[in-house]
Amino acid sequence: MTQSKHPATLHTYLSYRDANAALRWLERAFGFETTAEFPDDKGGVAHAELRREDVAIIVFSDDGAGYDRSELRGPTTGHGLYVSLPSEDAVDAVFATAVARGATEVWKPEKSQWNYRCRVLDLEGYEWTFGIHVPGRPMG
Repeated sequence: MTQSKHPATLHTYLSYRDANAALRWLERAFGFETTAEFPDDKGGVAHAELRREDVAIIVFSDDGAGYDRSELRGPTTGHGLYVSLPSEDAVDAVFATAVARGATEVWKPEKSQWNYRCRVLDLEGYEWTFGIHVPGRPMG
């Protein structure tokens, strides 16, 4: 068995009804850079990869499959993506940019007992939290 030269990492994949528009929006609203983009045969996206520093996600078109989006239970869906940022200023900046680009505010940037964070819904209802805590590391 060949040993990998990198540690295990976790990435998420998201289907979007309009993945072409989602890619451009994720770039403008959250500061991602599209690093790979492969079209499908219907004018959509078969596979795309986006990166913001050490965060990378995969995006593709749902091609009319109608994949479920979680429903709101009060202001939140109860699950989503979490991006750790280096500072409160970075959290404030991504929140302001995302809301200005059409994200739905869930939580304004604020300090909780464990984190300084904000939360928004993107244009297709995926929930994104941006905070300064790095999961898996001691808090404090």
